[in-house]
Amino acid sequence: MKAFKKFISKGNVIELAVGLIMATYFGAIVKSLVNDIIMPPVGKLIGGVDFASFKYVIQPAVEAEGTTEIAIRYGMFVNTIITFLIVAFSIFLVVRFYNKIKDKFEAEEEKAPAALPAPPKEEVLLTEIRDLLKKK
Repeated sequence: MKAFKKFISKGNVIELAVGLIMATYFGAIVKSLVNDIIMPPVGKLIGGVDFASFKYVIQPAVEAEGTTEIAIRYGMFVNTIITFLIVAFSIFLVVRFYNKIKDKFEAEEEKAPAALPAPPKEEVLLTEIRDLLKKK
């Protein structure tokens, strides 16, 4: 149990959890963007077609027998592909932006020489004593 507490209290686990939650809701936003904003105008442009309704029916539903429809819903598949492409492009932009910022900070660190740390007090005193002895 102690090992689990140590593992869960590390910052990386918390960051991972936050990233997972953000990704889940980002995916929901992109899905809504595709289904509710992008696809209706695209469908209108190609003749008022709703992509989500595109399907190939293998077995129609028969209510008297209680069977449900079996269909290949390729319209939903098209929507999912478009959603994936938007998410992938968004992640590409975020990673590219992150890399530019990281490169900028690394370049600034390389330009600025690191300041030498101050010598310890003992070393300063020994240097003063040495200089005094040289003068005598």
